[in-house]
Amino acid sequence: MLFALGRPAVFAGLLIGFVLAVLLRAFAIRLAGRSLNLSDRLSPRLRDNVDPFGAVAAAVGGAGWGKALDVDEVPRTRGRGRAALVFLAGPIVTIVAGQLVFLAYRLLFPFPVANLSALLRGLFPADAADGFLLGVAGSLLGFGLLSLLPIPPLDGFGLLWSAHRRPGPGLQGYRLWFQEKNIGVVVLLACCFYPLGNPLLLLPVDLLGTVFLALWG
Repeated sequence: MLFALGRPAVFAGLLIGFVLAVLLRAFAIRLAGRSLNLSDRLSPRLRDNVDPFGAVAAAVGGAGWGKALDVDEVPRTRGRGRAALVFLAGPIVTIVAGQLVFLAYRLLFPFPVANLSALLRGLFPADAADGFLLGVAGSLLGFGLLSLLPIPPLDGFGLLWSAHRRPGPGLQGYRLWFQEKNIGVVVLLACCFYPLGNPLLLLPVDLLGTVFLALWG
């Protein structure tokens, strides 16, 4: 996000996209939890669902995350599939929202979109209106794709946990160190700062993003 400080429209788009992503994820989790008669602890209010470290990651690295949903908050008594759907709801909704904004962009502007990390770093030719739309779309899509990585505090770890009938010692140890001892946050933040100008955090996001951006190339 900070990469685009010199371009107000792009910066505003990235910022609004991140805020929308946080709210949409929270709403999707709550709706999925209620619909499946599972957890509904998270509410779609910005102050309750922003993770300070996720916001820093978005500002410095280009993509961030929302408040972590602990695997203990989503009961598995009604089936691992239902639990997995709760964790999957946030990424799906934000990815779909990002694609809808990309669709609006392509209907209004003829310029192709090819590189997600360039969008998240503000490195693309755009004026006010198209830059704003690309910022919103890229931020939403980047948020959703990053959430799929199986690293606490991201939702992908909840999917990984739900895939195991009985998490073994290896996965238990992974959770202990990466969630309880916050190693996951440290790793993600380190990937935001290194290397400068091209954060490692955006590498998996960019690789996954090529599949979705192929529609708009």
